[in-house]
Amino acid sequence: MFGKMKEYLSEELGKLHEQKLYKHERIIESPQGAEIIVKGKKVLNFCANNYLGLSSHADLIKAAHEEIDDRGYGLSSVRFICGTQDIHKVLEKKVSEFLGTEDTILFSSCFDANGAVFEPLLQENDAIITDALNHASIIDGIRLCKAQRWIYSHGNMSNEIGLDPSTDKELKGLEKCLIEANEKGCRFKMIATDGCFSMDGDIAKLDEIVALAEKYDALVMVDDSHSSGFMGKTGRGTHEFRGVMGKIDIITTTFGKALGGASGGCISGRKEIIDWMRNKARPYLFSNTVPPSTVGATIKVMDLLTASTELRDKLERNTMKFRNEMTAAGFDIIPGVHPIVAIMFGKYPDCSKLAVDFANKMLEDGIYVIAFSFPVVPRGMDRIRVQLSAGHSTENVSFAVEKFTKVGKELGMIK
Repeated sequence: MFGKMKEYLSEELGKLHEQKLYKHERIIESPQGAEIIVKGKKVLNFCANNYLGLSSHADLIKAAHEEIDDRGYGLSSVRFICGTQDIHKVLEKKVSEFLGTEDTILFSSCFDANGAVFEPLLQENDAIITDALNHASIIDGIRLCKAQRWIYSHGNMSNEIGLDPSTDKELKGLEKCLIEANEKGCRFKMIATDGCFSMDGDIAKLDEIVALAEKYDALVMVDDSHSSGFMGKTGRGTHEFRGVMGKIDIITTTFGKALGGASGGCISGRKEIIDWMRNKARPYLFSNTVPPSTVGATIKVMDLLTASTELRDKLERNTMKFRNEMTAAGFDIIPGVHPIVAIMFGKYPDCSKLAVDFANKMLEDGIYVIAFSFPVVPRGMDRIRVQLSAGHSTENVSFAVEKFTKVGKELGMIK
């Protein structure tokens, strides 16, 4: 019964190997951190989402242990049956206060939150207008609902039709999509965007998006997974960075990146929307409760980040040091201020193989980074995505630049 599929999959997997696109999983033999052990060797980790260096923070580990001792290992239930503990309500309140929203609902991941957010709110006579580079979880969540869909060219706010810079496909600007949705008489309109786009490190123009939403009577939904905890003056996220706190209707985010690095996520926003999600969001109604250890540790994260911006400020310093020194060394990086730094290989021959070879040589030299190729990024947009952390010392950042420069010269990328 499996014979034909086995033959097909084996052939396709072979092609991935030949094209250097097969994704090998490197095994980490230590806790997550700025320094990790791979194949018995200590290396510096520059490709985790551990932006604030909290993944193995002693206070978080202690808080997780305390909640296991106090509230148990798991709930064996969904929230509305018998799976809501007092600590879940505490975390929801703290997240709402941190993000500047009215209420919050917890999920096992932000992927689940994005899978939940669209279907309960939007029907056939509604509209979703989504950025072309939105995360896969937003795309999948949109597929689950029946609303009419418009895709706008990445970051294009205009009332025009142009070429999408990442795919060369003809796509409309955001305002053009909103006008068309109005002309079709759509009841509700929702603009959906990543706060930070994870492959490029660029930040959504939320100030302009909010202005267009107000002009055309639309809701705004932002996935801030790669920004919560460190973007903006006090780390609230891209809505703080762009000066639109209180004007975003729905924020989804994760606790699995900067906010501790374990698991869990949420939808945060207008109270009525959150109340509706508690009654209608299928991943909430039919998935187990976030476990006490994750809740306890994330509460501790909220307290740490509310009390001080020390980690956020250190991350910003590390980010600008790395960006400035890599640019000076001659690498082609996507400009910006985010700790995601995309080092681009597309202008070089056989760029996919070059990126993989570069990453492997970096690991030999003590720097853990990963090459990204199609289908994770468009063809010809191969890259190594570096992610800075507050866990990195100034010396760590300098060492990474030194090794990038060394390997770059060896492979003929820079002089």
